[in-house]
Formats: sequence, structure tokens, C-alpha cells
Amino acid sequence: MIRTATEMYQFDTFEERFAYLNLSGQVGESTFGYDRYINQKFYRSRQWQQTRVAVIARDLGCDLGVEGLDIYDRILIHHMNPMVAKDIVHGDADILDPEFLVACTHATHNAIHYGNTSLLPRKVVARAPGDTRLW
Repeated sequence: MIRTATEMYQFDTFEERFAYLNLSGQVGESTFGYDRYINQKFYRSRQWQQTRVAVIARDLGCDLGVEGLDIYDRILIHHMNPMVAKDIVHGDADILDPEFLVACTHATHNAIHYGNTSLLPRKVVARAPGDTRLW
């Protein structure tokens, strides 16, 4: 399944977008391992830095682009379709295409990859008079 920002943005809520992106603990092909230097060089490249800024601006600095879920910590850019070393080596244009990228928090990124929904942000419960009573 090829995931795209256009399809993801058809979902209004964070939960729906998360369900669309969730990899259910399947990271995909073998991650970089000994080839980690390849992705580290890629993430320091000017092309990646420019793409990253464009995705953050498009998503308004919000988790999965959902307004109201502003990210106040480090913003990660998630590849909706997991990237492997050969994508970088062969210059696959999709790894720099904002159509296949989305801004998110570190916790959301881990939840997408590893299926751990306990990492997802919880909704704030409105306070009410007397809500501090234990019984």
C-alpha cells in the first residue's frame, strides 16, 4: 500500500490519520543496520533540510498535520512509505517528495512504526468544579 499526504488529509481526526499510517509493528525491509551512515548523510543533506522545512510549513507544525495538535518539541518528518538504503543510493525521488511525508512527534512516529498506541497523545479532559474529589 502506497500512502500519500493527499489521501491522509481526507481524514479529519488524528485517530483516523494514525490508523491510515499505522504500520502495526512492521517496519518494512531490513532497516539500515551497518548502512546507517547512508541515512545519516541523507538527513544532513541540503535537499532533505529544504524538504523538511517545506513539510513542517505545510503541516503548520502540527502532529500529523492536525490543527490544534501543535508540536512544541523536536519535529520529526515521517516517511509514510518506509525508506531503505537502496532508495537513497539510487536517488529515488519519492524520499524527498512532500506527498509521501508528514510532520509528527517522536512519540507518534514510534507509535506508527511499532504499533504502540499507548505512546499517542491523550486528549485533555476539561476541568470542572468538584472534579478533584476522590469519592
